[in-house]
Amino acid sequence: MDYQLINLPNGIRVLLKPVKSIVSHACILINSGSRDELPHQYGMAHFIEHLLFKKTERRNTNQILNRLELVGADLNAYTTKEYTCLHASFLKEHLMRVLDLFEDIVFHSVFPEEEMDKEKNVILDEIASYQDSPEDAIADDFEDVLFNGHALGHNILGTKESLTALNRQDVFDFLKQNYCTNEIVIAITGDYSYSRIERIATSIFGELPINTNERVRTDKLNYQTKRLALEKPIGQVHTTIGNIAYDTYHPNKTGLMVLNNLLGGMGMSSRLNLQIREKYGIAYTIESNYSPYTDTGIFSIYFGTDEEKSLRAAVLVQKELKRLREQKLGLIQLQQAKKKFVGQIALGEENRIGVLITMAKNLLDYNRVNSLEEVVEKVNAVSAQQILEIANEVFAPNDLTELSFVPEKE
Repeated sequence: MDYQLINLPNGIRVLLKPVKSIVSHACILINSGSRDELPHQYGMAHFIEHLLFKKTERRNTNQILNRLELVGADLNAYTTKEYTCLHASFLKEHLMRVLDLFEDIVFHSVFPEEEMDKEKNVILDEIASYQDSPEDAIADDFEDVLFNGHALGHNILGTKESLTALNRQDVFDFLKQNYCTNEIVIAITGDYSYSRIERIATSIFGELPINTNERVRTDKLNYQTKRLALEKPIGQVHTTIGNIAYDTYHPNKTGLMVLNNLLGGMGMSSRLNLQIREKYGIAYTIESNYSPYTDTGIFSIYFGTDEEKSLRAAVLVQKELKRLREQKLGLIQLQQAKKKFVGQIALGEENRIGVLITMAKNLLDYNRVNSLEEVVEKVNAVSAQQILEIANEVFAPNDLTELSFVPEKE
């Protein structure tokens, strides 16, 4: 086991991954995202992420932003459907400074009205910029179509109407309901001893009041396939095809990850890239993605191409899916797919902040951290028969939804 765990009395867990380096990384991961918003709160999780950098009980915006930048550290944050994460990279002697800032902005922000108004305008600009980027916008809109009526089915940014309506009391209500101490993991990697981290973490986070809540995410999903084409002021056709998929606890999760990587994952040698870009030169970008969530998941294929080539691209995509449904992978094909995926995972270990955040997610999702050896073992256990069965379930033609952005007609 290459990590150590500290359980604070209030339920916050602190994970330490010791590494000999002058550079350290830390994150605070909160098991709360856009799917935890009530209808009148759409956009709230992401809005709060922005507001955490504004003002606390003892720091103004400039003091927050300068606290780490003045020592050359990097501070950032992001929001997903299920998580909010703050992370920092810094020289190891600045650990106290980082953790103290985490504690201050997450638990002592005051959310002044004037800052809320400014950040609403910032996020409205962010929404507008997404609309100017169809390859980004279609990913969000596709989830909206796929998860229509489900908690996962609205944009993380919210809408202009929902964002404008949010008020200060809404912020505090959301925090009380969702920023629960038993749903927070602080993860650190660096050249530190367990005793030092225990002492620092206890002094900074140990006295925070207990706020616990049992997170339950089992929203009913009434999935219905759709085929939609929406006119946009764009020059190319952008298309996403996909289906609901396995949740994060499903035994087929690893198999679908291997299959996704083979079909349209990282690198230039994926089947979709070789067939549609390299062989026929139809699409500059074509890729597939699989995102598991607590109680469901999403598999999707995206490509953008000229309008006259879009139909042929869609036909070629369906041809590759049919091939995977009907032809079991040979032994060599399967081993190559596994080796490629394992190699990418291993190289990902070099991204220490990414690994650290993954470890924190493991702790929230499974109450343990999966080692690289365990992940590789799961990948190697995937069989050609399992891949075939997954392809027939997830790529079933009658279960696929398709969304296209097409150029406006003159």
